[in-house]
Amino acid sequence: MAAPGPSSAPPRLLAGGNPQIAKADGDAPVQAYLSAVPGWKRGVAERLDALICEAVPGVSKAVRWNSPMYGIPGQGWFVSFHIFTGFVKLTFFKGTSLRPPPPGGSAQEARWINLVEGALDEEQVLAWIRQAAALPGWGKF
Repeated sequence: MAAPGPSSAPPRLLAGGNPQIAKADGDAPVQAYLSAVPGWKRGVAERLDALICEAVPGVSKAVRWNSPMYGIPGQGWFVSFHIFTGFVKLTFFKGTSLRPPPPGGSAQEARWINLVEGALDEEQVLAWIRQAAALPGWGKF
């Protein structure tokens, strides 16, 4: 499905302000998602997208489960984020393999960090992104 055009209605915001964007591959649906994120969280989401693209040139993008996903073809998805009421949740699918591992999570392999306004440690996030992109990802595409 194509990203909303200039005359389209804005995406519906789900709980916490998370944009409802149809499942789709490519940069356009991710950009539609980013442009619909409300308030200060939009700046965080846009910066995460930029950091991921900087750290992993040619990264593949998609929207799945109303979240931007980033991966490498044949290797899988390595990171995603989701908007909640008070934070942006940045999830690394193989987070237990990262050093140091992100602090959040009790899943078998995934770990995350909840980013609040003004608390984006770009140096640490870039280090995690680079490590995560070098690992076999989650799911194949």
